[in-house]
Amino acid sequence: MSKVAIVTDSNSGITQERGKELGIFVLPMPFFIDGELYLEDITLSQSEFYEKLGADSDISTSQPSPGEVMDLWDKVLEEYDELVCIPMSSGLSSTCATAITLSAEYDGRVQVVDNQRISVTQEQSVLDAMNLREEGKSAAEIKEILEKEKLQASIYITVDTLKYLKKGGRLTPAVAAIGTMLRLKPVLTIQGEKLDSCAKARTMHQAKQLMIDHIREDIETRFGGVAAHKVHMDIAHTNNEVEALKFRDEVEAAFQGYQVGFIDPLSLSVSCHIGDGALALAITEITE
Repeated sequence: MSKVAIVTDSNSGITQERGKELGIFVLPMPFFIDGELYLEDITLSQSEFYEKLGADSDISTSQPSPGEVMDLWDKVLEEYDELVCIPMSSGLSSTCATAITLSAEYDGRVQVVDNQRISVTQEQSVLDAMNLREEGKSAAEIKEILEKEKLQASIYITVDTLKYLKKGGRLTPAVAAIGTMLRLKPVLTIQGEKLDSCAKARTMHQAKQLMIDHIREDIETRFGGVAAHKVHMDIAHTNNEVEALKFRDEVEAAFQGYQVGFIDPLSLSVSCHIGDGALALAITEITE
């Protein structure tokens, strides 16, 4: 049986420290802030990021260079026979496509998973990969299973401000101005490739209820009424842990028998587009 390593990126929300605890490898995502390069969770902490975001610094996302990716893979493959790489969704970044291209140089020893996940759903894919590895699956088999189940996950996000959606060009200035005046809280969704708008609310309370309603609908339709022990339900947030903990209680009250697993910060790659104060609710069917 081959020795399989698991590699992901910091978009999963897995820190360098937790990666070491899990026995996996985490590639830090780069950011340019006012022209200076930072690496998530290495030279840029969550608190530092939000401090710079609040100061209206010029922040742009980037991707690791091919050399950085291959250097990590080469180092990992000194100890392992093969590796599974689980990057963020190909629909949200070119990181995945780049990794797939680079993997062609490794004669099948590197298997890149394109299962269109990010944040807590990507984190769950990493844990699923770990379980599949324990079952003796090869890197290629893990890739095949994870990609087969790629649409069995939903994440809904509500934002506290329209400022960053406007800044990133996802809203026109006129729509953002009207939305701000009406205090609208858009509910966004990531199901598959892209970040899309799916509903609008007037209050954060209403937005949270809409997220719960959408998750309930997904359980009954897309997931075929799946039992509680067959899914993971998780919450993510942008610099909003206190409200995230309150939201957990509301979610568990709404879904009797279901428990919220992770309560994690959203990846900074998403945070820079939506700002702080956001809440997200995700559900992922457990891969078997």
